[in-house]
Order: sequence, then C-alpha cells, then structure tokens
Amino acid sequence: MGEDVTGVQSERMNVARDTPSVSRAMVALEHEIKVEPVLRELIKVRASILNGCAYCIDMHSKGLRADGESEQRLYLLDAWREAPFYTERERAALGWIEALTRVADDHVPDEVYEDARRHFSERELVDLAMVAVAINGWNRLCIAFRSQPGAYQPSARRVAEVSGELR
Repeated sequence: MGEDVTGVQSERMNVARDTPSVSRAMVALEHEIKVEPVLRELIKVRASILNGCAYCIDMHSKGLRADGESEQRLYLLDAWREAPFYTERERAALGWIEALTRVADDHVPDEVYEDARRHFSERELVDLAMVAVAINGWNRLCIAFRSQPGAYQPSARRVAEVSGELR
C-alpha cells in the first residue's frame, strides 16, 4: 500500500473480486429498486460527488454517456440548482438524494420531503431512498478500499441497446 508517483494511493482490496458474495448481495438489492435508468444514474453520480468517490463518479458517468446522456448535464450536475437542464422531477430526486446522503446534517428537512412527494409516489420515494442506501454503501466500500477509477467500461450490450443496434 502507499502512493504512486502521482500521489494516488494504491488499491487496498478489490471488493468484487475478494468478497464476491458481498458484491452479489449489493447487486441483488439494486435489482429490486424500480427507478428509471437515467434518473437512477444521475442521482448515483450526484451522491458519489458529495461523497468524493472517484470510482463511482467514473463508473456512473460512463454509464450515463453510454445511455446517451449529454455532456452538458453531466458537467453541471454539481451545480444542478443553477442549471436549467434538469426537469422538476429530476430536481426533486436530486434534492432527495442529497438530503439522504447528508442525513447527519439536517435529517431530511420537511421541504425536501414535500418537494419529492409532489413528484413521486410513496413507493417511488422508497425506491429512491434505496438508491441512496445502495450508492452510499458502494461509495463507502470503494473509498475505504481505494477502488481505482478509470478501468470500468459499460458493456458492449448496453452501448448497442442505447444506440439502437440491439433491440
């Protein structure tokens, strides 16, 4: 362990490789969550930005690009409140994910809940909360074990589905 010449600390452990049952359990949890794919990935990137998880920011940004998301929306995600490129529903979800990610700060203020509730059903709010549980868990694992960003690539199947080559 230590740092390379750039000052980046080396990976401590590869959670997926070294503890596959943990990874399978996390993935199984995520398969139960019903949130539209682009919204799911947007809020995962936002939570990962808040947590400073380079690995997850890299992974989910690449996933969004593979899904056809614009660079503009990706670049401005950190300033979503000031950018006009997000729907009201996306804004409500982004506010909700931020409050859940920073739960120790304000314990999810009523106004954040009410805004989210205007745009999402009770089941959808639970699903969004479970996205927060999952991505915050992954962020903590990746940060703790220093998962290295850069290697992840969306599957060729995913890219083909989005581009219309595979239907």
